[in-house]
Amino acid sequence: MSSVDAYASLEQTGRDLQSGALTSEALVRLRLDRIQRHDPALNAYMDVYADSALAAAKAADALRAAGVVLGPLHGITVAIKDLFDIAGRPVTCGSKSMPPRIPDRTATVVRKLQAAGAIVLGKTQTVEFAFGGWGTNASFGTPRNPWDMQVHRVPGGSSSGSGVAVAAGLACAAIGTDTGGSVRIPASMCGLVGLKTTVGLVSRDGLMPLSATLDTVGPMTHTVTDAALMLDAIAGPDPLDASTRHAPARSVLPGLRDGVDGMRVWAMPDEERAGIDDAVLAAYEQALETLRTLGARVVRRPLPRGSTDAMTMAGGIMAAEGYAALRAIGERDDLQVDPYVRRRILAGRGIGAAEYIDLLRARERAKAEMMAAMVGTDFLLLPTTPLPAIPVQEADQATSTLARLNRMANLLDMCSVAVPSGFTETGLPLSVQFAGRGMDEPVILRAAYAYEQATPWRARRPVGLD
Repeated sequence: MSSVDAYASLEQTGRDLQSGALTSEALVRLRLDRIQRHDPALNAYMDVYADSALAAAKAADALRAAGVVLGPLHGITVAIKDLFDIAGRPVTCGSKSMPPRIPDRTATVVRKLQAAGAIVLGKTQTVEFAFGGWGTNASFGTPRNPWDMQVHRVPGGSSSGSGVAVAAGLACAAIGTDTGGSVRIPASMCGLVGLKTTVGLVSRDGLMPLSATLDTVGPMTHTVTDAALMLDAIAGPDPLDASTRHAPARSVLPGLRDGVDGMRVWAMPDEERAGIDDAVLAAYEQALETLRTLGARVVRRPLPRGSTDAMTMAGGIMAAEGYAALRAIGERDDLQVDPYVRRRILAGRGIGAAEYIDLLRARERAKAEMMAAMVGTDFLLLPTTPLPAIPVQEADQATSTLARLNRMANLLDMCSVAVPSGFTETGLPLSVQFAGRGMDEPVILRAAYAYEQATPWRARRPVGLD
């Protein structure tokens, strides 16, 4: 087991499988061994499918031996956020309010991954109903951020377990959801790449809805290339999700290595700097300088609407739609629901139809304003979160601090990818995000890849998890 690199990229693991240096069975056994040894402390997984994963690994090895390779994910281990249906497997959505539901069919994203040869190791923890950004869960316990095994720090949410599982080498990659930062926030806290996709690019079939307007599905990985490989497997039209009917049939891999020379990066306006940690700002400025050195031109201009406006507008839409989706649970005092999550659910109770429609109309105006403002730029560069991971007991559940710089992309139907940008003096990850126009995933991934390759951060690993 020790000869296998638990933190190897999906891309490298695929090469090792193809060369015969590694088998899928050995890879699965490595993951299961690490889960057994480390997950009691980390609490990343809700459920582990050891038997089916081993059976799938043996089948993958047999296919490869027969000359059949389903693609770059063939035999790769992945984890799935516990919001997605997998036939015959319990889904809790991170809640004990109701008995686990046993679906009879599998979500499209999971089916696509399996069709591409990926092996599902299990379901990962989530904030209850995906309604929170710190990554805490009062019912099943809060996953531990693996970058500090001495102090229990927030993993970021709501895709908390997915972030911890990948960061700790308990899976090659994982699937999360992002309604207001829930892929990018744990990616930032856990030192990963996290891709918030454009609504309509990846099917939401078989996913518990929080906000029909804002919900997206995306991968969490060690590298930008890995995120692109995962996206290629899960993106595209799905007859079970009408929002994907115009999803482009393309790969994001061509052009990934074309660099940023000549690209125009929109820098964060000065008025957005208030409240951002000094280490985060220093890493952000260094990221801008790295991009400039690589040939990108930095553009400075104000945002049509600041992050505070985006928080308010997206928060209103999320509250209204979250209440519509979860009111039957949130209004029952006899059900076990985290009080802060219940408060978020019930926050939408007072939003009437007229106010909700006004919010949606205002969103369309804001999207048009942003697209006009982006003329002459290729992407917007922002810090992913305003601070690094803090101790769990310091997380203010009444605030959405970590979502502040993320909700803009959800509100404006942009795509955005979070990438490690450094570490604090105490070894906690820092992150920046590349945000682009809707369906511009190839553009932001190209820029993020160029930045990633010019920096050393992807080589760092958590300490104490050998």
